[in-house]
Amino acid sequence: MPASEFIKRTWKPLESRKVRVALATVIAAFAANWGFHVDEELVLTILGVGASLILGIAHEDTARKSQ
Repeated sequence: MPASEFIKRTWKPLESRKVRVALATVIAAFAANWGFHVDEELVLTILGVGASLILGIAHEDTARKSQ
């Protein structure tokens, strides 16, 4: 597989809003775990908002497909 094909296949999932939100949520959780001084309540808030956004986007996608 050529390098350009590998890069395209690697970046393709980032076109999805759900993947970007999930990635940001996971990065926030890891930041707290790696010793950055992040309050536990803030991490839980980020995780909750991330999950809500993912569910909302999925709901939008379902409604768009049913039309």
